[in-house]
Amino acid sequence: MTAPLSVEEEFGGGAELLFDGIKKHQVTLPGREKPGDIRYLLVWIKKNLLKEQPELFLLGDSMQPGILVLMNAADWELLGELDYQLQDQDSGLFISPLLGG
Repeated sequence: MTAPLSVEEEFGGGAELLFDGIKKHQVTLPGREKPGDIRYLLVWIKKNLLKEQPELFLLGDSMQPGILVLMNAADWELLGELDYQLQDQDSGLFISPLLGG
């Protein structure tokens, strides 16, 4: 069983409107059988933080095209996108130019 992970998630460019207007969230992901990846994080965000219109943020189990995702200030495409293994104290930034950014 993995240890819980403490991560900070920030939403901007209008994406924060889907999260009750709250830009920054400090969250603790519970420990689990296998290491957590961004796919797991997105499911957790949808279940626990996203307040409305998930179709504007997620497309299936991934991000809507056009939403910029940075993990620790690096483009998630350089890190393996959904397969990036989360680390304790990671920082994610989701910027949506589609929602007014």
